[in-house]
Amino acid sequence: MSANALTPVGPGSVLSRWTVRGVLALDALVTGGNGLVYLAFAGPVGDLLGVGRTTLLDLGVFLTVYAFGVGALAARRRPPRLAVQTVIDLNLAWVVLSLVSMAAWFEPTTAGAVWIPAQAAVVALFAVLQFTALRRSDSRADSRADDRARRRADNRA
Repeated sequence: MSANALTPVGPGSVLSRWTVRGVLALDALVTGGNGLVYLAFAGPVGDLLGVGRTTLLDLGVFLTVYAFGVGALAARRRPPRLAVQTVIDLNLAWVVLSLVSMAAWFEPTTAGAVWIPAQAAVVALFAVLQFTALRRSDSRADSRADDRARRRADNRA
């Protein structure tokens, strides 16, 4: 092991490795996988979590369609900022609704009482990573625009 492997790389560096497209793609894969499991195994998973079969089927359809949309956004060379912000907002809404539904509507089993907040935490992490990556890409775009303006000014001088 080299000395460089032990050298701290600076604050925020773990998050700085994520690109908007990369986080969107990961979100689409995880969400789509979750949706497909809910669709394919609604009965047994519903029994395990203490959530009704119909509810899981509905969630499975929603998550699968949502994942397809997020995946399509990730496939774009430059996902539009407003669309990415919408994904972030929807992810945050999912987190809130997951926790509220657990307290207000569902009577989860022990497994459900663990699963529901755990998946909400994963979705919250996606929102944080997406927000961080979007902010980084905005600052890089601003920096490139500043560089172009400087070059134009230098060329005129």
